[in-house]
Amino acid sequence: MSFAEIQAELGKLRVQEKLRAIEALWDDLRRQEESVPVPQWHKDLLDERERLIADGKAQFTDWVTAKKRISERTS
Repeated sequence: MSFAEIQAELGKLRVQEKLRAIEALWDDLRRQEESVPVPQWHKDLLDERERLIADGKAQFTDWVTAKKRISERTS
């Protein structure tokens, strides 16, 4: 099946069905995680965050505040 055909089929789905499809895709990718490419910048960022946590310098935001900030940035 071509990508265009997949897109056409996805267009026929309701939102709940699309969300279930996304979950199924993530589950499938998670089972194959060693074959999913990770860019070096992403590895570097995660290493830096781990270092900050280990050094006790990491700052965390509660979910309500984080969600509000995300909403403000994308509106």
